[in-house]
Amino acid sequence: MQAQKFHVAKGDTVMVITGKEKTKTGTVQKVLPKKDGVIVEGLNMVKRHVRARGNEPGGIVEKEAAIHISNVQLYCSKCAKPVRTKVTVLENGDKQRTCVKCGISLEK
Repeated sequence: MQAQKFHVAKGDTVMVITGKEKTKTGTVQKVLPKKDGVIVEGLNMVKRHVRARGNEPGGIVEKEAAIHISNVQLYCSKCAKPVRTKVTVLENGDKQRTCVKCGISLEK
């Protein structure tokens, strides 16, 4: 089965558009194609009970949980809001994502 292609990638700045974290922005740490989700730095924090293993102590650990890919949208720093993107082809043949509203490149 072929891997699914998403509109966001690791390192992108995204805004959550629905759910309990609505209107918050953060950087994508990991893309989870099998779960159709992303892990965003500092958002959707959950508590996990962890057993002690070797030198690591046990206890309650807070970490980020996955957010469904449909609930996040790329954030344009010029427009200062979440935007849709389009793919433009440069003269040398490279592709880049651009903001539909202002036309600025959203590549890292």
